[in-house]
This record gives sequence, structure tokens and C-alpha cells, in this order.
Amino acid sequence: MPKAHLTPAFVANAGCEVGKKRSDWYDDTVTGFVLECRCTGGKTYYLRYPDPAGRQRQFKIGRYEDITFAAAKKRAVQLRSEAIVGGDPAAKRAEAKAIPLYGELSAMHLADAKIHQRSYSTTEMYVRRHIIPKWGKVRLTDIHSRNVSQWLGDKRAEGLAPATVEKIRVIFGRSFQLGLEWGIPGCDKNPTHGVRRTPFNNACERFLTAEEAARLREAAAASQNTQLQHIVGLLLLTGARVRELLDARWEHVDVGKRTWLIPTSKTGKPRRVPLSTAALAIIEALPRFKDCPWLVPNPDTLKPFVSIKHGWQQAIKVAKLPGLRIHDLRHSAASFMVNSGVDLFAVGKVLGHASYQSTQRYSHLANDTLLAAVEAGAAKQVAA
Repeated sequence: MPKAHLTPAFVANAGCEVGKKRSDWYDDTVTGFVLECRCTGGKTYYLRYPDPAGRQRQFKIGRYEDITFAAAKKRAVQLRSEAIVGGDPAAKRAEAKAIPLYGELSAMHLADAKIHQRSYSTTEMYVRRHIIPKWGKVRLTDIHSRNVSQWLGDKRAEGLAPATVEKIRVIFGRSFQLGLEWGIPGCDKNPTHGVRRTPFNNACERFLTAEEAARLREAAAASQNTQLQHIVGLLLLTGARVRELLDARWEHVDVGKRTWLIPTSKTGKPRRVPLSTAALAIIEALPRFKDCPWLVPNPDTLKPFVSIKHGWQQAIKVAKLPGLRIHDLRHSAASFMVNSGVDLFAVGKVLGHASYQSTQRYSHLANDTLLAAVEAGAAKQVAA
């Protein structure tokens, strides 16, 4: 264990002793400060010190060509001071290196979403297109709320819709939420918490009148997609989401109990949808295909439709309902129930809303019904 007074000149000329693979030159002024010289010509600065348990530890400061002697010695003094008061610089560095990059966490997030999330493709697209390019190579502990807030602000400045930016924020935050549940180091603080959310109104509901619904049914019945009329009819009568219906199986329909089981809904929980007499009539009239488990399959493939966009666009054109989205049938189903006097709680249960707040969007429809009621009462009093 040769000692030397390490100086810039000494370090520049130091080398490995003859016949050895490595020589360690210990500084005689800073205890534990070492210059390691290898027979290959490489040189590296280290600090060697006892950890709180008395074990000999080593902390790599840097290679000779990467750091000046003055900077290496200054760092050695800092690390030595930390070790003297009971710290363990090497353990601290190892702990920091154990923190995953966001790219690793996102891979775990997507693997989980593929199993449990119906909208996996959407989540994967947002992660791949927006989140990974910015944070994929960043350690989780280096991602802070301030950085995230600035990044989302930049996304808005790029022209992304407020709803899109909010979706990015939610997915990004979900990664850290899952990481915390799984005990992933660096996930104890969610960097999306505390980020100011820009208020926006993404509501774009449209409610069909009875006459418009009749026109749409007629147009769907004339579609080249022979299943479209059944799909439209059931969506209007059940308020189900289109993907829920396209993936529906015969085994989940109980005609006797007049219920349809949706095993996994958007909320992640199963729910049962009550079937009206009109809905049962459509189901009983559905074509059955041998060995096909699906309720409304594509007749050509006998598998669930990937998309019904073409038939839908043609139907709303014929029905003269431009811009109508298929999801608006869900809103319309709720509208018909509310305007028939059904209370919002019951409507929410039928639609499978996770919270009462989700059903509140239909409260103005309930007010219309109540207004009609008081007007009728007032008219009766006048007549008396």
C-alpha cells in the first residue's frame, strides 16, 4: 500500500509498478484518497473508507482523463467528511442507481394495462408518442412536479387540445401510482400531484329526439352491414358502450332474468344491464351462427367487429344526422330515461357510472322534466 503526496505532477507521471497488474497510490494528506494505476495505462481516483458497520468500502470518483486532480481531491474531502459522520457514499450511490428509469416503469405499466385495461391501445399510444420521448431515459427521482408542469405547458403550446394534455397527465401519473403499489423505488412521490390542471369543458354530448332515433334506426336497417340495425337498437335501449356490445357473448345474456352481464366494464368492474322488452325482442331476433359465441359478430369473420365506422357514417348520412357519434347513443339512452321520469341514481346504475358525478351531466334533462311537471300543475290550478 504505497503512500505518496498526490499532486497534479505526481499523478501525471504515476504508473503501475513493474510486475503488477495494478498499483494503488494512497494520498498522505487525505485519508483514503487513492489513485489506482493499471498496467494497461488507465488511472482512476477512488475514496476508500470504513462504512458504519466497519466494512471497507470504495467509491469511484472518476477517471484521470475525465476529472481534474483538484476536483477529484475536493470530492474526496467531501466524501470523507460524509463517511466520518456515519454516512456511506457508496451505498447512497448504489441506492440511487437502483432507481429505475421511467422507461422501465412504463414497460411495467403497459404490461399491466394490456391485461386489465380495455383502452390499452390508447394508453400505449400516449406513452409511446408523448411520454417516453421526454422521460424514458430519466430516473424516477429526477422527475419533479415543476418539470412536469413545464412539459405539459409545452404540450399545450404545441397545439394539443386541453383534453389531450389532461389525458397525458393522467396516464403519466398512473405509472407512478402503480409503481407505488408495486413498491418500485422512486415512486413514493407522484410528480403529477400538485401540477395545476387547466380547466376545460370537453363535453360534447348530443341527445337524439324520438323522431331522430327513428330515422337512425331506419337508416341502419337499410345498411349493407346487416348487424348495424341490431347494434344501434341495442345501444339506444341499453345505454351500453359500443365496445361492450361488440364484445358481448351469448353466455352472458340471461333472457329469463332479463339481464346482460358485462364481465369487465370501463371501471374495471363487472355490471349487469337490465333488458327491456324491446331489447329482448332485438336479441331474440338476432341471427345465430354455429359455434359462434358472440352476440353481434361480423358475419364474414364470426368475430367481433374491429370497427363499424363505415356503416355508421353511411347511416348518419342517410338519416341526415351529420356529426352524430356512436357514443351519443349512450347519451341519448340516458336522455330518454331521464325524460321519462327515471331518477338520476337509477340512470347511473344502468349506465354503470362509477360515481354520481358522472351522471350529473344529465341533470339539466331532469330539470326539464320537473319543469314540465310544475307547468302541468299550474295549468290544472288555472283550469280549476
